[in-house]
Amino acid sequence: MAILGVLIGMSVAITGCAKSKEKVVTNPTTLRVATFNVSMEARNYESESENFKGSILVRELQSASNTQIHHIAEIIQRVRPDIVLLNEFDNTAQAGEAEDSLALLQKHYLAVAHQDAEPITYPYHYRGQVNTGVLLPQDIDGDGKITAPADTYGFGFYPGHYGMVLLSRYPIDEDSVRSFRQFLWADMPDAARPKNPDGTPYYTDAVWPLLRLSSKSHWDVPVQIGGQTLHILASHPTPPVFDGPEDRNGARNHDELRLWIDYLSGAGEYLYDDQGGRGALDMSRDFVLLGDLNASAVEGDGRRDAIARLLALARVQDPMPTSTGAREARPDNKFSANHTASWGMRADYVLPSSSLKVGGSGVFWPAKDEPLQYLVEDRKSSSDHRLVWVDISFD
Repeated sequence: MAILGVLIGMSVAITGCAKSKEKVVTNPTTLRVATFNVSMEARNYESESENFKGSILVRELQSASNTQIHHIAEIIQRVRPDIVLLNEFDNTAQAGEAEDSLALLQKHYLAVAHQDAEPITYPYHYRGQVNTGVLLPQDIDGDGKITAPADTYGFGFYPGHYGMVLLSRYPIDEDSVRSFRQFLWADMPDAARPKNPDGTPYYTDAVWPLLRLSSKSHWDVPVQIGGQTLHILASHPTPPVFDGPEDRNGARNHDELRLWIDYLSGAGEYLYDDQGGRGALDMSRDFVLLGDLNASAVEGDGRRDAIARLLALARVQDPMPTSTGAREARPDNKFSANHTASWGMRADYVLPSSSLKVGGSGVFWPAKDEPLQYLVEDRKSSSDHRLVWVDISFD
């Protein structure tokens, strides 16, 4: 409980939290940045595939009574990040739903106090479109039909499924946002094109040139913090499993991470964004790379070299956040203290640029004897992932 108490105390001091009215410091000395895979997608609330649609999340948010979402809101309120990426938050607007899911989240959940956790407001957000659930004009699986989820740019049952949104307490320079959602996998030099065991390409020559690299998207979102600009590099690569001997998801996860490696290392001259801009991130820029990356350099079934190379970049520093809850969950695993998912792996990352000063960091995973353990008891309690946070300041 001591670690958690320090966490809560630090977050209050950093964000200037008042009892019911929270003021954002115009030019803060310290900033808390977080990522959280919240499992707020239709399959978490419905069991029948014919019911998977964007309206399911809208329904749960409208009810103002979903326990899982209240727990997610409470976790966010207790950690109080200034900037937080939510993965697996359905883009209901992309799915054709008129009611604003973000407004509902704010009104019915984040704006509601949970015990001693005060409401929190995020006046700014970025919610770009994602590739999940968007149909290709080609039959990928060869069954003679073009249907979701088999024939989509990214696995999903409808457009916007498994989406993501960036919430911020500071202004976002929307005119300068770069999205790489439409970047074609085949346009990456030496792309890891999946192959069958006999060496033939898994994707046909008709399909391969059409495939987009991002399973959801890759975003570069500039946030204005006083006189500084912080680039938030957000993504949610595909899990490197749920495939066959061709390892198509493992290859894609590898190259989704490689996009960031090239974007930060100066090798990304070939990259083009959805707005027509070309090239990589200027070497002088401050950034935080974050998201559920579905990769570990030391565990899991994925290709480990890409995440290892990303963590080893000179421009990247890795605070390696820990929690007592993760260590307790798998005491015999030497890597468990850094785990961020209930199924036992470090999958979620907040990686500041080496130009930034790192203060505290952590994973919200209370131990079993701590009062807030009910928030992470299982996936139904909140998510199978944990919120990961890092405190930074400009040098």
